[in-house]
Amino acid sequence: MKPLGILEEIKDLRTVWPHEALDFTPWLSQDDNISLLADAVGLEITVDETESSVGDFNVDIYASETGADRKIIIENQLEDTNHDHLGKLITYASGKSADVIIWVVKHAREEHKAAIEWLNNHTDDKIGFFLCEIKLYKIGASEPAVKFEVIEKPNDWTKEVKKNESINETQQQRYDYWVAFEDYAFKNPQFAKNFNRRKPSTDQWMNFSVGSSAYHIAVSQIQKRDELVVELYINEDKELFNSLLQNKDDIEAAAGFSFDWRELPEKKASRIVVQKSVALSNKSKWSEQFEWLVDVMLKMKIGFKKYL
Repeated sequence: MKPLGILEEIKDLRTVWPHEALDFTPWLSQDDNISLLADAVGLEITVDETESSVGDFNVDIYASETGADRKIIIENQLEDTNHDHLGKLITYASGKSADVIIWVVKHAREEHKAAIEWLNNHTDDKIGFFLCEIKLYKIGASEPAVKFEVIEKPNDWTKEVKKNESINETQQQRYDYWVAFEDYAFKNPQFAKNFNRRKPSTDQWMNFSVGSSAYHIAVSQIQKRDELVVELYINEDKELFNSLLQNKDDIEAAAGFSFDWRELPEKKASRIVVQKSVALSNKSKWSEQFEWLVDVMLKMKIGFKKYL
């Protein structure tokens, strides 16, 4: 029998992240790492800002639920929980009007577990508090591996549409379309390698990360125009848009098609768009539409990758 290694916990988190603000927060804000925390709490998280201002203080990470309106704050603590951080957590939640509050710690003391449980039991169902411990492990001389363990969370917390919410026919079709699209797309090994699954919703759009919170690929189904849209959505960086525009010919040659370049000078965001007229209500045509989406998304990521 092949010998097995022994799983060993690394107790001192600061051997990997010496400083919370300078090391751990930048690490956690990266897409691949925030997705580990997102999976643990059962949310899809898009990082909006790090060290985001709240009066005279800064919350470690200010984020949002991908494809939804819920705002998220994440407070990090590479030590045991304490009253100071609990107070900051509530202050930041108030200052940012947060819907989801995540406290990431080395170790949760019993009194603070009880405090988070109490908050969840005495706030309405639109607010959720999570208390998560960071665990580091290694096997022999292997690189450390991280795991987030949820210690406290809201009762009956769910990402699903609330049962008492009425969903109209248009919303139901959007939801069914996204479910079918993901079922189709993630059977493609190249697509599955380049993109992570998203939670289907009743929204007309679905966002896919491409390595940074500053931009993402968005896919939209515009039912009133019977149109599919794939775009590189740049949040608040006109310099990035213009640097990409300077390489327009090379990017479009690599992708294999032309884009509609929309700087949108009157807005913070910019968009680089491809559109296609389709029959969204015709389910027999969905596979063709999904194949087009998969092809365009992959080519878009390849075309822009060199310049992002």
